[in-house]
Amino acid sequence: MIETGETVSTLLARPGVRVERIESRGHVTPDGETYDQSEDEWVYIAAGAARLWLEDGGEISLNAGDHLLIPAHCRHRVVWTDPDVATVWIALFLSK
Repeated sequence: MIETGETVSTLLARPGVRVERIESRGHVTPDGETYDQSEDEWVYIAAGAARLWLEDGGEISLNAGDHLLIPAHCRHRVVWTDPDVATVWIALFLSK
């Protein structure tokens, strides 16, 4: 189990698709940084809770069972993950 931070494990990688398991505990994207990916990213929260900021949608709260599609090149960042309970994400990346 991680204490704080984030671990990423690739579960599947094929041309055009990648599935990752991400475990976060108290992890946030560093100030001033954003993700800007060339792939669509669909995330599912399997456990825990998180808040994301999306350039075109503001801040969004996600809890266990919630999912979200982040379109390619939508700048985004993680602004909060639960520091007491591991947040487990399943992330599906789809290339165009």
